[in-house]
Amino acid sequence: MSTVGLVVEYNPLHNGHYYHFQQSKKVSGADSAICIMSGNFLQRGEPAVVNKWARAEMALHMGADLVLELPVAYSAQPAEWFTFGAVSALDATGLVDSLCFGSESGDIGWLEATADVLQDEPASLRELLQQELKAGVPYPAAYSRAVAQLVPGADESELAKPNNTLGLHYLIALRRLRSGIRPQTIARTKAEYNQTDITDGRIASATALRKLLFEERSLHTLRPYAPAATLDILEREWQAGRAPVDWERFAKPLMLQLMNHAAEQLAAFHEVTEGLEHRIRQALTETAAPGEGCVASLLDRLKTKRYTRTKLQRTLLRILLNHTKEELSAETLGQGVPYLRVLGFRPKGRELLRRMKTTAKVPVVTKVTDTLSPLLAMDIRATSVYALGYETPTPRDWFADYYEPPLVVMD
Repeated sequence: MSTVGLVVEYNPLHNGHYYHFQQSKKVSGADSAICIMSGNFLQRGEPAVVNKWARAEMALHMGADLVLELPVAYSAQPAEWFTFGAVSALDATGLVDSLCFGSESGDIGWLEATADVLQDEPASLRELLQQELKAGVPYPAAYSRAVAQLVPGADESELAKPNNTLGLHYLIALRRLRSGIRPQTIARTKAEYNQTDITDGRIASATALRKLLFEERSLHTLRPYAPAATLDILEREWQAGRAPVDWERFAKPLMLQLMNHAAEQLAAFHEVTEGLEHRIRQALTETAAPGEGCVASLLDRLKTKRYTRTKLQRTLLRILLNHTKEELSAETLGQGVPYLRVLGFRPKGRELLRRMKTTAKVPVVTKVTDTLSPLLAMDIRATSVYALGYETPTPRDWFADYYEPPLVVMD
């Protein structure tokens, strides 16, 4: 049985994701598919619109055979660590033959050539990057400029595109892990990654669909752009008061964290860099109250040319979740995922799990305990915090990781 690996967020799963899934199985020739899916908090530092079990269920109804959780230690990271964590998980299964990712270019050749140069992070890259950062250029743009100067033929504008950036880092991660997984890419179609408007009758970006969802407060407008199973699950979660979740639902606990820490204490949190702790404390004096766009107001006051909104969201998220620099050191992250948490499976996925008992490089977790790994304990706490975003959370919601077994979808 050949297996393709996909790294996903599905926030929410839509027709573009379904297209990518179908094409991935086609180009890889795979019989089965394993998804590494971010948990309740995502790469851009945002809470997912619905929880990880709901999104895993969407993936299984789409046809994914096995859904594994990407730990929050990696899921809300810049591209380098996000991709390293995801690829280390795919590699740790011992079953994945290929990794298929979306990209704006659809051409893996130049990405492979660039990854060959960057895999050992040459000192010249670090020097060029520091020059750009000192000039006040935001990190994503600084990285693209540095790479374009270092790698012959590298196109700065192509490097700056979000999926191309992730694709490059998937390839670098494969090299650093010395993985035998074969990389492939599929071009995005009809909607850009961050596109907020809708220009096609069937495919729209997840960003545009979330915007529509929060503005219209109705699932009806999403119907042309998402599979029926996605809409049914969103409706169920909405009716249960568990959706749609956004940053504003965490305004009070975030403010508690920010108000309760002096600047020097904030500096200990992961992603708080270059004196950002002082800027945060100053911004609090002008931030709107919870219920009045509090988090959006804070982000607006923090944002500068140097600090992108995504960087700031990740910073606030690490403060909200109490994640310190010490806990998420490069040494810790560089070891790769220490476990494979199973969120759900289909019949073929059950067979994959059976095989993983002998092929997996790390423990496969179907029943959670917080003593297995410090990173798993962080996932459990993150679930508890995420449940604060529900309308009426219960103790079972707060500690859902202990109660919820892996989902099983048979159809």
